[in-house]
Amino acid sequence: MNVEPLRVVVVGGGAAGFFAAITAAQANPRAQVTLLEASRQPLAKVRISGGGRCNVTHACFEPSGLIQNYPRGGKALLGAFSRFQAKDTITWFATHGVPLKTEADGRMFPITNNSETVVNCLMDTALSSGVKVHTGTPVVQVKIHSSPLPVEGKQGGFDVVLKSGEKWYCDRLLLATGSNPIGYKIAQELGHTIEPPVPSLFTFNIKDEKLRALAGVSVDSVRLRLTVPEKPQIEQTGPLLITHWGLSGPVVLKLSAWGARVLHSRNYQTPLLINWLPHLKQEQVRQKLLTVKNEWAKRPISLHRGVDLPHRLWQYIISRAGITPEDRWAELSNKTLNQLVQELTQAQFFISGKGVFKEEFVTCGGVNLKEVNFKTMESKIVPGLYFAGEILDIDGVTGGFNFQSAWTTAYLGGLSVNS
Repeated sequence: MNVEPLRVVVVGGGAAGFFAAITAAQANPRAQVTLLEASRQPLAKVRISGGGRCNVTHACFEPSGLIQNYPRGGKALLGAFSRFQAKDTITWFATHGVPLKTEADGRMFPITNNSETVVNCLMDTALSSGVKVHTGTPVVQVKIHSSPLPVEGKQGGFDVVLKSGEKWYCDRLLLATGSNPIGYKIAQELGHTIEPPVPSLFTFNIKDEKLRALAGVSVDSVRLRLTVPEKPQIEQTGPLLITHWGLSGPVVLKLSAWGARVLHSRNYQTPLLINWLPHLKQEQVRQKLLTVKNEWAKRPISLHRGVDLPHRLWQYIISRAGITPEDRWAELSNKTLNQLVQELTQAQFFISGKGVFKEEFVTCGGVNLKEVNFKTMESKIVPGLYFAGEILDIDGVTGGFNFQSAWTTAYLGGLSVNS
């Protein structure tokens, strides 16, 4: 009896799509694995990520610690990371000729510092594993196959309809379409709930010309807090960069991720509190300033700051407290001192819009995670349908976490499509 080989179609030629297709083909060499990518150039996001270096993953090797970097999807990923996590990613790429290196902040890149290394690895491995890659092949619809095929032991499956009008049959379908609306449309038409997609990982526009004049100034650690009425406080601590449009840096990107839905609901206009000295309590800041006042009474406040902040930033902060460049420490009243402490620990700003973090462009939202079995990445609603990557309602902060969730979900889905 001749049994027809399993036909697997992966829709989406990004990191998750390629990794899933490779895994499926290597796990079952008899399977016919086809990858369909709408654009002419696959792996576009891999090419430009990390400034063209590709931040493949992050050096965090405990699943319980790893999931802390996912504003959405962490709980679902806990078990998944116990089966395939950053260590496995490192091993996989090393085995396929792409050793990774770890930078001081934990981000991991190919030692070549070139994303093309990762792109070529995925492309070459897919082809050598027998994956049929079709680019410039947009999928417009998927239908559940209505009648059994005239082959013993075969029934069900999917009809994948291309923009050209061509229709392909497959036994298993894996959607790895990222944040492309067509993926959400297909999943929804097949019965899945889509959590509304909104941007994640973006910078903040601040309409403060004096602040913007400090463009290029960075601070190693600040605490940012969104103050939205009737919402739980959302805050993050980390490095900050002042830009010509407002605020950027790791702490802003993290806060934008955790506050993605709240910020979207307020049209990216909301108050923001900045603690420039998060390692000190408010009273400790006050005592530091009093010490400087006593020791440098006759010196200008603008030149003797007493706290560890960039000089230009210090001058900006004291001006917000009503202190002129000529004012001396001896002249500092208690009222002005209190105002200065306030500006250092609870400075009030207003986010007037969102900027763009061009390296990541991550989306919050996607297929509802309760409708997916995270042991296999198979749909709980449609047998034979699988998901991987950003089409799911999963998103991580910057640092290689979004790629790691893509590798993990793709690996598990790729293994499971053969079952």
